[in-house]
Amino acid sequence: MPPESKTCASCGRTIEWRKKWERDWDSVRYCSTACRKRGVSGTDRRLEEAITALLAGRARTSTICPSDAARAVGGDDEDAWRPLMEPARRAARRLVARGEVEITQRGRVVDPSTAKGAIRIRSR
Repeated sequence: MPPESKTCASCGRTIEWRKKWERDWDSVRYCSTACRKRGVSGTDRRLEEAITALLAGRARTSTICPSDAARAVGGDDEDAWRPLMEPARRAARRLVARGEVEITQRGRVVDPSTAKGAIRIRSR
């Protein structure tokens, strides 16, 4: 029976056990070479903090869009915040893995590893 799945330290997606990792499964932290190279930067941490702060300033049932966090970190200039959209989604997935927030689509909680399209973030 394969071991329990893990969460990637960089993108927050689920890492499923693979036979090639059999000997070193305990040390696997990233889902891919790209995530291992990217890691978690200062900008990623600021996005996590922005998500947490934005949610703290709203009603418990309110949600935010990842673009709200991207704008909080990058500013209102579209050329500055637009490239932060995917990092903001990664930050939200990491927060889900830590049990701090939930990701929803159309008001329903979804698996952040498989969610495609527009998402919303809310406090847990």
